[in-house]
Order: sequence, then C-alpha cells, then structure tokens
Amino acid sequence: MKRWRDSSFRAQVKSSPMVARLYQILRFLVIWVMIAQFFNGNFENVFLCILTLILFLVPSFIERKIQIDLPDTLEVIILLFIFAAEILGEIRAYYISIPYWDTMLHTLNGFLCAAIGFSLLDILNRHERLSFSLSPLYLAIMAFCFSMTIGVLWEFFECTMDVFFHLDMQKDTVVNTISSVMLDPNGGNVPTAIHNITDVIVVTADGSEIPLGLGGYLDIGILDTMKDLFVNFIGAVVFSFIGYFYVKSRGKGRFARRFIPQVLPETPSSEPKK
Repeated sequence: MKRWRDSSFRAQVKSSPMVARLYQILRFLVIWVMIAQFFNGNFENVFLCILTLILFLVPSFIERKIQIDLPDTLEVIILLFIFAAEILGEIRAYYISIPYWDTMLHTLNGFLCAAIGFSLLDILNRHERLSFSLSPLYLAIMAFCFSMTIGVLWEFFECTMDVFFHLDMQKDTVVNTISSVMLDPNGGNVPTAIHNITDVIVVTADGSEIPLGLGGYLDIGILDTMKDLFVNFIGAVVFSFIGYFYVKSRGKGRFARRFIPQVLPETPSSEPKK
C-alpha cells in the first residue's frame, strides 16, 4: 500500500517507483514546453503549462489530505490524461492534427469518472458507521449517472467558453445537408432540407461577402457535443459493467481494483515513545 502522508519524492520512488518516475518525466516535459512557449510569446500556452503542473499535484494531494489510496494504474492514467489533454491536445494541437484524439480522451474521461463515482459510493457502502447497504446494480447505475453528469457539465463549460470567449472548444463539423423549420417558405413547422452543399458565403453587416471554402455548411459544435457525450456514455457503461461484477464478487476482481481508490486506515498522529 502506498504512502499518503510523506510527500517527498524519495518516499514516492520507494512506495511507487513507476508513478514517481512518470511524474518526473511529464513534469520535465511540461516545464520544457512552458519555457519554449514563453520565449515564443505564447503566454496563453504558458498558463496552460502552469495549470498542467498544478493538476499533476492533485492525485498526491488527495492521497495525503483525504487519506485515499489511488491505485498505481489509475494514477498513471490520470497523469497521462492530463498531459494528453492540455499539452498534446491544446498546445501541440493534436485535437486538430490527429483524428479521434478528442474522441479517445472523452471515452477515457467517461471511464475514469465512472471509476471515481463508483469508488465514492463503494467507500460509503463499506463504512462501518453507515447502516445502509447498496446493491451492486445500484452502485453501477450511480457510477454511470455520475460519469454522465460530469460529461454534461463539461459540455456546458465548453459552450460557455465558446459563447463568451469565442474559443471554439466545441469543434465545428462540416456537413453537406441541413434541415430546419426556419427554412420553410410558408413560415410553418415543416422541416425544409438543403442537400449537396459545397460552400457557404457569409455576408457581414457592411455588405462584405466571405466564402468559407470548407466544402460544406459549418455546423456549430452540435455534432461534436453529441459525439463527446456518446463516447462518454460508452466509457461510463464499460466501467459500470466492470464495477458491478467487482462488488458482486466482494472486491476480488483484480482488474477493477486497479481503478478503484480505497480508504486508507487511520494512523496515530504520533508514535509512542520507546
């Protein structure tokens, strides 16, 4: 079982060398990227690097302050997820240059959030002072709901950033067919479709015409949001299924244990004098 009170790097190497070394490597890479972005004048990316370094400290903080033991596998995935999302996805633009990068991360996010939601309920379910007992099916359903709620809240955040700061966090999609009741020539409630769209021309208030040249109509983030929620759904279902059998077997599943945090036993604040 890992430490949670001694936060020195030497103690981390002793108790969990793989996690400690990975943290050291990722922190070095982030600092290197931050220095490069600073000299290039990309101060927004410098802020992302600082945010990444802060997020790297969260797993260790949880272990020390809340006395929760994060399995090595879960901690490694969390660190790699943060690095892949902030450094590779945002700064290195993998969201644009590598197909399905965003889809992969949202699927993993659904899996991780289900694991976190499941562990929170499982910890309560095992607590000796609580008089209720939750069934495996109930735990699995609640873990799924927790993961989907986090996914929806994140999409709310992306939409807010796009509306007020024009960041395009909800990546747009080029489509060749649109259908809307607003196109009904009679002003009714009949959907009217336009097919085989190859370009869209935007007319601004001063009369300027700007052809987008994208090969179709620009969908504003809706399809991306639905795709993100769908893959979040897949990740949540997968872990909820795993968690169900984990509780059903009374915690004997080796695979599920790699992703479910455990409450550490309390230790005396000071050792008795010899």
